[in-house]
Amino acid sequence: MRALAYRTAHTLDAFAVDLVDVDEPVLRDGDLLVEVRAIGVNPGEAAIRRTRSAGPGGRLVLGWEFAGVVVAAGPAATGFGIGDRVLGTGDITRDGSWAERVAVDHRVVAAIPDELTFVDAASLPIGVLTATEALFRDQDALPAGVGTVLVLGGAGGVGSAAIQLLRTRTPAFVIGTASRPESREWTAAMGAHLVVDHRGDLATQLRAAGIGTVDMVLSTAGTGGHAASIVEVLRPFGHLAFVDSPGPLDLDAFAGKSLSLHAEMVFSRIVDGGDAGRQGEILARSAIDAAAGRLRPIVTTTLDGLTVDTMRAAHALVETGRTVGKTVIAVPSEEGTST
Repeated sequence: MRALAYRTAHTLDAFAVDLVDVDEPVLRDGDLLVEVRAIGVNPGEAAIRRTRSAGPGGRLVLGWEFAGVVVAAGPAATGFGIGDRVLGTGDITRDGSWAERVAVDHRVVAAIPDELTFVDAASLPIGVLTATEALFRDQDALPAGVGTVLVLGGAGGVGSAAIQLLRTRTPAFVIGTASRPESREWTAAMGAHLVVDHRGDLATQLRAAGIGTVDMVLSTAGTGGHAASIVEVLRPFGHLAFVDSPGPLDLDAFAGKSLSLHAEMVFSRIVDGGDAGRQGEILARSAIDAAAGRLRPIVTTTLDGLTVDTMRAAHALVETGRTVGKTVIAVPSEEGTST
């Protein structure tokens, strides 16, 4: 089959991803083989491309957000049949979905309702999984006493999902951050009650809106650069969840307010032997909510075709750090359709 792969870590200017022939995935007992019809592109994948090389003689096939059609299944894969439309993330330790087909554990995918296109479905998995695991402790329960949540990076994929989940599943007052007119408009459209500028002083902006402190912060990017501001705006015994790599943090400052920290990595359940089935449950509910209009798919840019040019264009967009929503690549089937 054909896949987009590379050998050596590289910058965007030296883009070295090639469309190559690779072996068909070998299915494990609990795997599904999915024909990929749409690929969500994430900043984390661009970071991996810049920093991680393949082993000697090998190639890396990235891509952990996809929608497609089941074309084969292992003997222990249950709940899905050939021809089913599914969305999922896969496993960061295996080849991903920058390919015509991907092998994935059946527990970490979910059915796509008829009302959703492949492109819309592919915009959801990473955002809803990351936001759900970072925010909620049990089902839709925020940590005890949390009534105000600040989402740093409200216009990105995770931020967009987080704001929507908070608004539809909790009574929390939701504040999003955005710095440009288009990202502020998007963040408000996701449902934020208040939008503030993360380039300015957060505490001053919140006080101007009549808010002294917040109960919880979800930081989707730039946590290290905002650490002092986060400590300032969180109440004592407040909560910080972060999804990036923040670098060194002044833990004394966090301890001074008895703050709780939650570091979120969306692949933890499957890589470290956790409850992988919970991922499938989260995706299934989110897909149903999207079909019913309770959750809005967040695709804003669609590129066509599994090609070097489309993937480079997608990475050029995410590396600006200025996109809103999600960039998705549509992959036509052999019959020529990607819907």
